[in-house]
Amino acid sequence: MTLTTFGKLSVAVLLATAMAGCSSWDNMSYRQKSTVTGAGLGGVAGAVISGGGILGTVGGAAIGGIIGDQIGKNR
Repeated sequence: MTLTTFGKLSVAVLLATAMAGCSSWDNMSYRQKSTVTGAGLGGVAGAVISGGGILGTVGGAAIGGIIGDQIGKNR
C-alpha cells in the first residue's frame, strides 16, 4: 500500500500541526495532552486506512481526539 502525494501532504501537515502544538506542551493538562496525542495518532491512522483521503484523515483525527479526551479524563 502506498500513499498518494496528497496523502503524504496530509500526513506532513498533520505532523507539522502536532509539532506546533508541542511548543506549549509543558503548560497543558494531562487531559489536553491525551486529546492532542489521540488526534495526531487518529489522523495518521485515518490517512493510512483511507489511502490519504481527506475525510479519512480528518475523521480519524476527530475520533482519536475524542478517545484521547475520554482517556485523559479518567486520570
